[in-house]
Amino acid sequence: MKKNLETEQGSLEYEIIEKTAVITNYSGRDTEIDIPEAIEGFPVVWIGKKAFLSNKTLRKIVLPKCLAGIGDWAFAYCGNLAGVTLPYHQIETGQGVFKECGRLERIEAREEAEGRECSRREQIENSEEAERGEGAGEEKGRMQDIAWLLAAAVNQLDAFYLFDLENAGTRSWLAGWDARAKTLMNLKDSDGFSKMLLCGEEDYGSKENDLGYYMEQKRRGKVRLAMLRLMHDYGLGEELRAELETYLLAHIKGCETEETWRVVLEEHGDDKVYYEFLTKLGGVTEENFPGMMEDMGERHTEMKAYLMRYHDGMRRESDAFSQFDL
Repeated sequence: MKKNLETEQGSLEYEIIEKTAVITNYSGRDTEIDIPEAIEGFPVVWIGKKAFLSNKTLRKIVLPKCLAGIGDWAFAYCGNLAGVTLPYHQIETGQGVFKECGRLERIEAREEAEGRECSRREQIENSEEAERGEGAGEEKGRMQDIAWLLAAAVNQLDAFYLFDLENAGTRSWLAGWDARAKTLMNLKDSDGFSKMLLCGEEDYGSKENDLGYYMEQKRRGKVRLAMLRLMHDYGLGEELRAELETYLLAHIKGCETEETWRVVLEEHGDDKVYYEFLTKLGGVTEENFPGMMEDMGERHTEMKAYLMRYHDGMRRESDAFSQFDL
């Protein structure tokens, strides 16, 4: 018999099966949900098929330590889901668990015991990429990078085989992540267009059926992927780093295609982190700066001011070098 457990702004439907609790459905408007470890004294071991399907308000969910599995499409089409916390052990997962969760940014592991946490840290620190002698701040940064990379494995790389919390962050896992990313970056922008038309995945006559638009979206996807890996660069090799930076610089403002600039402006319009990334990359130049200012218009005033200060500093530095030349 199915019952309901009230949340702050909704309710979880559950069922007791063989002395375990299964979450079968959710209804409500909660933005954050922490699934209890037990209901009626029975451990919560399963999130059922389509339990949270198409929820539009959920932004963060914490799943219980005793969880054994997640059913098909349990969180599919949760368009605002940004963070998921899972137990640190292998769990069974169905099809399309996080399908079309486009805003999913972080998948984090909750440690079950201090000994397990130490084991995980040792596993990561034994990677060839790990630096020696780092403090707690650097360690926390590594774990945050891994959380972002785990989420990207699901929603950007389409590589559910990398959804592996126990091995995430190890040398072999990072190598698999980067290999998949490199494969996607090297695909032709037109790849998949003919198949999409033949399968009728889009309405005929829509802009999605336009090859130019399709290729632009492919480039934007590559830009997002390259930016994410460079901004969360734990274990990133120098060869791939150079390839990703080169790709981004080939699509800045003033180039034949400008997807790097468009992603920053249109998708992260007031987030200074992305503008700082762009300037450090060398994506703001004397030649493209006027065009950037024109594109920004009267919007994003703080970011516009930041770019203006950066440009002024760039010009002063250039003038100083000119004086040395004289």
